[in-house]
Amino acid sequence: MQSRVPVVVSNGVYRRTFHMIKATAFVFLFALFALIPVSAQQYRVIQPGVEYAEVTRGTQNEPIRANLLRLDPKKIRLDIVHAFDSALGVEPTSSIAKRKNALAAINAGFFRLDNSTFAGDAAGVLKIDGRLLSDSYADRSALGILNGRSKTEIIFGRLNAYGAIGFFTNGTKKFDGINRERKKDEIILYTPEIGKTPVASIVTTELIFRQCEFGCKRVEVAENKGGTTVPSDGYIVSVGETADKEYLVEAMKKRAAESSGERTLIFDVMTIGGTMTKLSARFKKAEDIVGGVPQLISNGKITIDWEGEKSSKSFAETRHPRTAIAKLKSGKILLLTADGRQPGYSVGMTLRELAGLLLELGAVEALNLDGGGSTTMYLDGKIMNRPSDKDGERKVSDAILVFPR
Repeated sequence: MQSRVPVVVSNGVYRRTFHMIKATAFVFLFALFALIPVSAQQYRVIQPGVEYAEVTRGTQNEPIRANLLRLDPKKIRLDIVHAFDSALGVEPTSSIAKRKNALAAINAGFFRLDNSTFAGDAAGVLKIDGRLLSDSYADRSALGILNGRSKTEIIFGRLNAYGAIGFFTNGTKKFDGINRERKKDEIILYTPEIGKTPVASIVTTELIFRQCEFGCKRVEVAENKGGTTVPSDGYIVSVGETADKEYLVEAMKKRAAESSGERTLIFDVMTIGGTMTKLSARFKKAEDIVGGVPQLISNGKITIDWEGEKSSKSFAETRHPRTAIAKLKSGKILLLTADGRQPGYSVGMTLRELAGLLLELGAVEALNLDGGGSTTMYLDGKIMNRPSDKDGERKVSDAILVFPR
């Protein structure tokens, strides 16, 4: 901000000097307050453990407006919920929150946004209530939620999560994907959350697994065009017409011929950096996981690796509406939305600007979630930000919900 220093010649040097000191002091105080992080006094207590604040940054010509929710992990719990409790489909963040009677919510993961049957398919890892509903993409960063008895904990890391099938003595085979559109050379695992398997143009092979808990006791091979309802206690493995299905079919025949009672096992595998680590073991224990890109802050430092996470320079360096989640030095959890694409109101943030603001607010770990038109913050019955889509709040794949503990 530029300050004009009034100069009144007729009143001499004293008057001029006084106004210069006054203006300099004003500029100093303005700069000082602009650098002060949002303090506890600036948050409004919504209920015990839930505080809300608004932040304005940028310039008069390019303002940035952000909404903050600061959460006490000992007084709240977090849950990830998919639109309509399915593996596909889209629903507004506020609708998901109201349907689940949540106090607050923000939009979460990236997803397929089109008018196809697969709209709402998570574009990365998604685990809800202990069930892996979507595999990782490009080993991107993810958020894990562990709701313990006394508090909620969030963890961050680049995650490689996928589904696999094992026949014990016959080894294992990795699926090409989970709950997504299958190409003709792929093998895809479908869970009950998808409802029915996609209809194919030609006859395909489906392996139908039933009575699954730690393993699946019943398996059958069906040749059809899909459209099969996934058993509530099992899975369906859909094999493309040009996929390598010899392993699966031969293993199924072998298992059917055996009388040893050997069970087929379908399981999910999660690793960090290609190896099992303490962090990946913790991700295994997380009841909910959602993918983002990229991790913004790690160990209190900005660590934006958009190239390593196979994002784009434009995505990182163009100002967009943003949604993020962070762990603070205090141990509290911060949810943030920054509006954008609205000249005169809020222009949005680059990833580095977003990370810088989160550092200012006390973040030691932080992850960028889906943004753009998806960016939404819901609190106590109202949408707190201004979504950028011309039609208002966008329908999304999934959301992070806040509940009183």
